[in-house]
Amino acid sequence: MTDAQLLAVLLRVGGGGEGAEGLAGNLLAQFGSLHAILDAPASTLLDVRYLGPAKVATLKACLGLIGRYARRRLESRPVFQHKDDVARFLASELGGEEREVFAGLFLDTRHHLIGFEKLFFGSVNRANVHPREVAKRALACNAAALVVAHNHPSGIAEPSAADIELTERLKRLLGELDVRLLDHVVVGADRVVSLAERGFI
Repeated sequence: MTDAQLLAVLLRVGGGGEGAEGLAGNLLAQFGSLHAILDAPASTLLDVRYLGPAKVATLKACLGLIGRYARRRLESRPVFQHKDDVARFLASELGGEEREVFAGLFLDTRHHLIGFEKLFFGSVNRANVHPREVAKRALACNAAALVVAHNHPSGIAEPSAADIELTERLKRLLGELDVRLLDHVVVGADRVVSLAERGFI
């Protein structure tokens, strides 16, 4: 199914004489992509003609289901046997943020999920991350390994020089505490980038 067809299933009916698929096509043209529609604030969606509270609630419920589905899969088996689940979960948790958010996936010795926390909140282009605080949370969770992640509200997932430097600092500090930094994931508008896969970890 196309994005328009999937969206039409959620919308069920259209408006103004056109069907659900026509409304879906108009939304995709206006917002640019399916993820942009789902990430848009409810107040923005409610300003769109023929999108009432019920349709907006359905769209937001869909996004919530995606996140819960991915989280349950992460909780039930080792995280790094299923990197697509990690990417899907992080995209659902961080992709819609309008400011930069830095988060951590805390893992046990078998890389099962202990917990997920949003640790630092910043502006539209920067979040001040304190590696010692990340390390303190890892110890408090009794984590053996950690995946950190942050979003780029600009939508561009390419890691910056500052992202790479932070990754190196975190790896050194956590290594001294016998906590493995497995990855640093950057979440953009339509993709995620793994610094581990880029060779920085």
